[in-house]
This record gives sequence, structure tokens and C-alpha cells, in this order.
Amino acid sequence: MDYPVETFTEAEVARLAPHFTNLDQPIFALVNLPETVKGALFARYSRYEGTLRRLFLDEFADSLPVVAGPWDADEGDRASSLYERIFVGYGDDSVAQLGGAHIAVEWASNVLTKVLQRPRLAAYLEQSTRYIAFDAPMPGGGYRYYRDPELGPRYEQTMDELFSIYSGAIPVVRSWVEMTYPPADGQPPEVHRRACQAKALDLLRGLLPAGSLSHMGIFATGQTYEQLVLHLLAHPLPEARHTGAAILETLKASIPSFVSRIERPERGGEWISFLEQREATARGVAARLGLDREPGDDGQGGPSVRLLHVDGDEESLLASLLFEVSGVPEDVTRARLGSYGAAERAALIAELVGDRANRRHRPGRGFEALRYRFEIVSDYGAFRDLQRHRMLTVQWQRLSPHLGAGVPDELEEAGVASEYRRALDLSATEWERLAGEGREQEALYALCLGYRIRFVLDCNAREAMQLIELRSGREGHPSYRAVAHEMHRLIGEVHPSVGAAMSHVDTDAEPRLERILSEMRTQSKLDALAG
Repeated sequence: MDYPVETFTEAEVARLAPHFTNLDQPIFALVNLPETVKGALFARYSRYEGTLRRLFLDEFADSLPVVAGPWDADEGDRASSLYERIFVGYGDDSVAQLGGAHIAVEWASNVLTKVLQRPRLAAYLEQSTRYIAFDAPMPGGGYRYYRDPELGPRYEQTMDELFSIYSGAIPVVRSWVEMTYPPADGQPPEVHRRACQAKALDLLRGLLPAGSLSHMGIFATGQTYEQLVLHLLAHPLPEARHTGAAILETLKASIPSFVSRIERPERGGEWISFLEQREATARGVAARLGLDREPGDDGQGGPSVRLLHVDGDEESLLASLLFEVSGVPEDVTRARLGSYGAAERAALIAELVGDRANRRHRPGRGFEALRYRFEIVSDYGAFRDLQRHRMLTVQWQRLSPHLGAGVPDELEEAGVASEYRRALDLSATEWERLAGEGREQEALYALCLGYRIRFVLDCNAREAMQLIELRSGREGHPSYRAVAHEMHRLIGEVHPSVGAAMSHVDTDAEPRLERILSEMRTQSKLDALAG
């Protein structure tokens, strides 16, 4: 297609060039502009008859400097004023969705990282317990865990001992892995070394307490940050409230207009009060009904996956898969399919799913017609990985030692299982002390990631396929692989055709170096770049 070519004068090009790429093309990017201006520009765009660059020249350029460069205070004030004008005219959310910011949150506990990720409508990157040994000292010394003098000296003594056990076990387990999984002929030593280190850290991550400190990068829109900050400021965990205030101050320096409502008593103040009241009311009702603590739980239960509820059937799936390509109402499609037997429906579904060459070849949106609600009990480490998936509903109960913790069989063979169990006992004892003092929120810091947590994953069939095929992969951690396998089995029982469509589920249970294939691919790329 030949697109119309927009022409600009030499003076207009001088104003546009610092802020727009591809001046002779209809597809371009905005650069060197404050997020406030970008949001306002796009919001006004929706009610402007011309092109975006013409709009910029007509209504925005005079408020901006002629050349790209650092924005001084006066320019920031002009951008904010411009934003406020558009904000009033075009509505809150439409503007707040059109600008964003990158925020780094460093030295955040693993408890806090889950709170930060809970809104889901953002991009998150968190340090991995698989690739990083968490026993390196922090700047200024000491193991990397959350500290608060109010938690007392016993807390620090316990945390230091947990990290000492973890640190001492790493070389022992790594040596056992290297002997148990010797390198294949011709395998580069660095590939084998990295894969063995990853497996050793995988086996030992359950020793790390939830108070272990991590670094996280976040990219989100102004609207998402507003909701995140409100959520943090209303949270019962002091670390979360402190972080919420710090993020707010950071955003006020970069995208101030996007978060201006948070500190207004009639807006953000009322929101925070509502969130606090909602949390307190829910906990009060749970306590009144005797639901706040599972009675008689001895902590001996193992991991489990239960399918609590299913919405839709395979006839609904077929009708939904065919809806976008048909020309009739959906009930007509259902009537046509009504005479089909189970085998015929299964054959049609398989045909519509197609030949999926890899797990990234996903079926159509028709798979979103089916929903599954799973209740899962797994170690906290596996929960951390599964909770990251965006397009599902995740709800979790407070971490405690009541559901117990397992010890990987490989650690028995490696000779560190007794120390692993000692760490779990130390962890639970410190949790009980802190919880007994009324610090149930902070008590979470002391619990090892090997302790189990109960949570719900509620997702449609399309997201279930993505999660199960990804998390069952041979490179995945054994704990969440087991959850993915059981989810797949349960879906196959109620919807056999959906289970069969998940053709890239890795069910191989052979002991392995999980990361070896990935490390081999990485090394090949590094070698190619070096060549």
C-alpha cells in the first residue's frame, strides 16, 4: 500500500526531528519527550483530525525547547501544566495509560517482591535464585536479608545462621552435582560448570529465607503506578509502606502529574483508607468464622493441586473457536454442533488447534471460553515462579510453617539434608517467636522458601496452556514442574481435547541437569559473537 506522504517545511523539520523518528514514514517513535507530554499528546490525538506530528506542531511545540536535551525545571512545569489541561479535558485513565516510567527497586525482600508484582499490569524483572548465589556480602558487610532493629538480635542471629548453612552447602552440593552428572563428550567445560551451579542453587533455594533481599526492575504506565503506590501505602507490612512512599517520591520527580492524585485527601487518601478498611474487615470476618487458621494442621501434608471449579465444556470451546470465522449467531453454531459426538468434537478441536511446531504456536482466543480454578499447595519458591504469570488471577494465603516443608531427595545423597532440616527448624522457631509477639507480617521474613503456601490460580484454557507448557519444560525447577504436570492431568480428565492440545508438555521425569541445553545454546551464541 502507498501511504500518503506528509511534507514539512525546513523550520518544521527542525522542531520535529529531535522528537520523532522516520519523518518520511507513517510509523514512527516518539523520543526525547517527557512522559507527561507523550501522554497528553496521545490523549489529544484522539480528538484531533490531523496527524500526530501536525498536532505536535500546532499545539505542543511552542511549549517545548527547540533542541533535544535535559529538561530544566521551567520546562518540566510547562509539561505538567500541559498535562493538567489535557487531563481535565480528556479524562483520567485514558491519559494515565499513555506514559510510563522505569523504576528500579533494590534491596527488596522476597516478601515485598510479591507485593510489588501483585498488580500484574506491568513488566517486572527480578533477580533469580537460580543464577545468583545469595551468600555474597552486601555493601558494608553482612548477608543480604531484610533488617529492622525492632525485630531484635535473635532475628539477626537466626538469619545469619540460615545464610551460613546455605553458603556452606553450595560447594558441597555443586561437587555432588558435578560427580553425578559428568560432562558429555565434547561438552565445553564452562557449559557444564554453569549448569551444575544452577542445579546446586535450585536444590538449595529452599534454604533462603523470604527476607532475602533482591533487586527488581519495573516498567509500567502512570495508571498502573498509581494503583501500585496506593496498594503499597495501604499494606500492613512496614517495608511495603516505606517502599510505596519511596516509589511515589521517585515518580514525582519523573512523571509527577501521573501520580498527583495519590496525595490528595479526597482521592488517594480515601482510596488508602478504603483499602485498609477492606483488608481489616476481611480478616475480621475470617477470624469470626474460624477461618484464619487451619485447625489441627500438623504440617506433614505434601504438595498438592486440586481443580476446584470448571467453566465451559468442549462444545463451548468449539463454538468459540469458530465464532470469528463464521457469519451466524453463536447459538446457530451450537445447534449445528449439537449432533456431534465426543469423538467428532475432539477431531474438530484437534483440527482447529493445528500442527503446533512449538509451544509459542498458541491456539486462537476461542480457548479463553473455558476457565479452571486450581487450589495449589507448593513450596514458596515454586509459588514465586507461578505467581509471575500475568493473564490469570492469583490469590494466596499468608506464608506460615503450618503446611510444612520438604527436603529434596538429592540433598540426602549430597549429604546436606540434616543441615537443611536444621535450617527449617530454626526458621520455624523464629517465625513462631515473631508471630507470638504480634508481628505476623514481619515473621514472614524468617521463613525459608522451602515452606509451603496455599494459593489459587484461576485461568482460562489459553493461559493454562501457556503456563503448563512453559513450566513443565525440562529446564524448569522440579517443584513447579510437578505442579504443571498435575494441572495438565486434571484438565485432561475434564476436557480431554484441551489436554491433548497441550502437545508440548514435557513429562520426562528422568534426573537431569535442567539448564544444560539452555547453557549449550547460550554458549553457541557467545562463540558465534566471538567469531
